[in-house]
Amino acid sequence: MNDNHFLAFREIVESRRSIRLFEPTPIPEGVIQGALDLALLAPNSSNLQPWEFYWIQDPQKKQKIVEACFSQAAAATAAELVVCVARTATWKKHCSFMKDQLTRAEQEGVRIPKAAWLYYEKTAPFMYTQGFLSIFGICKWIFLSVLGCFKPVPREPMSQKDMTLWATKTTALACEHFMLALRAQGFDSCPMEGMDSLRVRKILKLPRDASVPMIIACGKRRAEGVTLPRIRAPRDWVVKRV
Repeated sequence: MNDNHFLAFREIVESRRSIRLFEPTPIPEGVIQGALDLALLAPNSSNLQPWEFYWIQDPQKKQKIVEACFSQAAAATAAELVVCVARTATWKKHCSFMKDQLTRAEQEGVRIPKAAWLYYEKTAPFMYTQGFLSIFGICKWIFLSVLGCFKPVPREPMSQKDMTLWATKTTALACEHFMLALRAQGFDSCPMEGMDSLRVRKILKLPRDASVPMIIACGKRRAEGVTLPRIRAPRDWVVKRV
């Protein structure tokens, strides 16, 4: 990557703002589709991709989602709404998919390291299985806590709460990709955490393992859509050299 690439990326990042008011300008479908495609290329834990993106097309559902976001201006004026969902129960399906893809790659002559096979056949099931009432997770926690007295060990996920955090972290990475991809195409976004998440889950009929880290409002910014100057804490508060 050369300096021109960095400067172009920097311009995209610095021009991205959380927009509170959007113009009544439609977004071409290809823009959203392209941004979603790039979101799916985000780094993610174990390549298990525990995310789902619900692009709201139905006008009645969209109005209900707006209301579930307390009818805040960003939601009410957005051209499009994308509900970002983190899943904790899809890892088994995705783990099986990974093994199928590795098998296919081997059949096509690609050398797959033994460590990759071991990971998806043994390590991932051990780490992500929590069991009924997280009983297996508790047993893992006891075992690894003792073992951790003598060597570094993985400390999480050891509960359903840990699993939710695991899925949310990965989903947030994809959300950032999506928002930057929108900005690169001349459109804007606002990630909204202010919502009645239970209502959102009911509107979309999401499964029990699903959580909603954020809903992303998308559109073309109004001039007054940036309501505050960009304020960041002093760099030395948050960047540490150790």
